[in-house]
Amino acid sequence: MTIKILPPQLANQIAAGEVVERPASVVKELVENSLDAGASQIDIDIEKGGSKLIRIRDNGSGIAEQELVLALSRHATSKITELDDLAQITSLGFRGEALASISSVSRLTLTSKPAGQLAAWQAQAEGRDMAVTVKPAAHPDGTSIEVVDLFFNTPARRKFLRTDKTEFSHIDELIKRLALSRFDVSWQLNHNGQSVRRLPQATSDNARRKRVAMLCGRAFAEQAAYIENSCGTIKLSGWLLAPQACQSQPVCQYSYVNGRMMRDKLLNHAIRQAYGELLTAEQQPGFVLYLEIAPAEVDVNVHPAKHEVRFHQARLVHDFVVSALTDALAQLADEQTMPQPQVADTAAAYQVTAVGGVAGPRQSGVKPGSWSAGSRSSGSRESGAAENPGLLQAHQQIHYLQGQYAAASNGGAPTAEPALLILPAGQGFAVTRGPDGLVLLDLAASVAPLWLADNNKAPLLLPLRLQLTDSEKQQLIAAASLLQQLGFDILLKDNTAIVRAVAPWLRSTSLSQWLLHALPLLQAAKPVVSSQALLSMLLSSNWLSSAALINYFAGMLTDDSKWLAVPLDLSSSIMALSQQGQQ
Repeated sequence: MTIKILPPQLANQIAAGEVVERPASVVKELVENSLDAGASQIDIDIEKGGSKLIRIRDNGSGIAEQELVLALSRHATSKITELDDLAQITSLGFRGEALASISSVSRLTLTSKPAGQLAAWQAQAEGRDMAVTVKPAAHPDGTSIEVVDLFFNTPARRKFLRTDKTEFSHIDELIKRLALSRFDVSWQLNHNGQSVRRLPQATSDNARRKRVAMLCGRAFAEQAAYIENSCGTIKLSGWLLAPQACQSQPVCQYSYVNGRMMRDKLLNHAIRQAYGELLTAEQQPGFVLYLEIAPAEVDVNVHPAKHEVRFHQARLVHDFVVSALTDALAQLADEQTMPQPQVADTAAAYQVTAVGGVAGPRQSGVKPGSWSAGSRSSGSRESGAAENPGLLQAHQQIHYLQGQYAAASNGGAPTAEPALLILPAGQGFAVTRGPDGLVLLDLAASVAPLWLADNNKAPLLLPLRLQLTDSEKQQLIAAASLLQQLGFDILLKDNTAIVRAVAPWLRSTSLSQWLLHALPLLQAAKPVVSSQALLSMLLSSNWLSSAALINYFAGMLTDDSKWLAVPLDLSSSIMALSQQGQQ
């Protein structure tokens, strides 16, 4: 079987099968071209549901005479020019297939006049042959495109069209969604010569709300709240319907990514998860939401009709949407504030209260990995050693060991710190060499005082929500003061704990996996005892590696008071520990 390159006419009809599903698909492609051209006025005329006529007029930048024929060619576009442009698309269209595909299954007339051109010109193409003819025409600045007799040369596709009323309803729904994405554009929609929608520009907040009321209904506009939340370069805004106002038949469920209307599964899942148990099985959420994200963080080149996108950090986007909407819905619920426990000697960093506002991710500029180890004063070091005699002894021993290592190099150059051998995962010990043999360092016992002295908080990029049982809730309230000393910032709403900040070196751990398991360990009166028990649990359960623990406190390795060290006379003891850890 011989391999051949497909003729352009056949290739265009194959592409038309992906891009042109029905008349509404044609309207979408043409209107998006108008928006990309900077139009502020778009008129749409439809006859017989779009099967007879689709006419789109705009006042955009227009197409130059010498580019009219090229505009009707496949893979011809002004939106992108090189491969790098594909990674950060800001326009609605970019494939360069729409006009060629539409003209291959219809009789298409394109008339355009740029502002700097003296006269307008018109290009016509018809069906499979697609022989383009160009001639002068009369037209104001902007572009008009007429699509006549859609699918006239593909009867199999034409007979799959529904009634005129059904096809126009799809077009009307499309214009509603487009009009909600561009409030700065005025819209006019006519069907069979009758005006169906006339939407003036909406540049003020009041005008935008009026447009929402016109397109989504007055009930939605009155019962939905406008929300706005951001985290770094991600921003979410729009209207969200209160749970008690949601009905079995969805009124509006529109989501947009960088102005592009979406039917994205990830966003829909996040929205539904945010409503959670606030809705019954019969109720449907109502929303008009706009997600703005850096173009380089989203891939729109995944679907011919551009209905779906892929986020490079899908989990981050999903969790951000869930967090922002959950907090907004909590505000809409207008629940009573729960009493706040008394925490002595603090500014109540740990709070037990109902969410009174849209807390969510803040515009704090906090980014993953931006935290650094906090410094400790010499006074805190001395007090930590004085409270723990074993730590004071280790202070003296490690001081001696460091002096030995400093002079142990070939040229007499000092070594910055003793070499450490991390025992297998789960042991929570490290080993270093001393003049009299090996020294075993108890990481949990040594780092606990450092933790308490270095308990500055690091806000989480996205607050973590944990569902609590009644017993876990009581344990959390009882440990409020201790958690605050350990660097935690937690809100408690009903049976949900919202973790907003933790000690910096704990932020990279899987908080959702270990925090609730650690609550029984946090009931001791002395913070050092509880913190040591917590560290031992994290190390033994592999939720925190010994290497990661040492890496965070690397800036304090020259501090002699940090390690609780025990001399080891026999290397066989280390081997036994290693073998036990491997088992």
